[in-house]
Amino acid sequence: MTTTITVAQPILSANDAVAAANRAAFDAAGVTVFNLMASPGAGKTSFILATASRLPAAQRPGVIEGDLASRIDADRIAGQGIPVVQINTGGGCHLDAPMIQTALPALPLPDLDLLFIENVGNLVCPANFALGAHANIVIASAPEGHDKPYKYPGMFASATVVILNKADLLAVFDFELDYFGRGLQMVNPGVPLFVLSCRSGAGFEPWMQWLASAAAANRERK
Repeated sequence: MTTTITVAQPILSANDAVAAANRAAFDAAGVTVFNLMASPGAGKTSFILATASRLPAAQRPGVIEGDLASRIDADRIAGQGIPVVQINTGGGCHLDAPMIQTALPALPLPDLDLLFIENVGNLVCPANFALGAHANIVIASAPEGHDKPYKYPGMFASATVVILNKADLLAVFDFELDYFGRGLQMVNPGVPLFVLSCRSGAGFEPWMQWLASAAAANRERK
């Protein structure tokens, strides 16, 4: 007789329990948390910095930066005066809830309003591991092509909101926005899509309005 042992479910269940504890810590501190997921080079760090620069002065952001190695992006963020904690996974393809839990004591949570978790660049694994965030932001970019929702449905199905970055390059890469949008709605009907450019700043106003509404809604739920 052959016995099959399934390990994925126990691993995810243990992760989910820690994610729930993370969420409780975030709620107790009054912080709204966003898990940013994207492929390498989509512009996660640039998006965080562009968003932070447009926040009202009273709204204080923080960042948990996930990378395979180095602290290049964390140093960019710290250079703008934003509290940041670096997590290096040492080759791991995603962040998980215990990693986030370990990083929290190094952050001034009571002093923050928003926390951006920049996940490891990957369009597969990060979607499977809850971190305790209030919303998942999936970032795509024009140079990657318009077929990503079709090729990586699990990632885009997990999104609370989708950002299409580098909109100033849509024409250069023959990016078919309608095709991208149809694929997105197939896997995640009704998900908000914001088309913008971190380099030029175009398209940021609707995104910032959504962000403000999401943070306000989260505060009202507490």
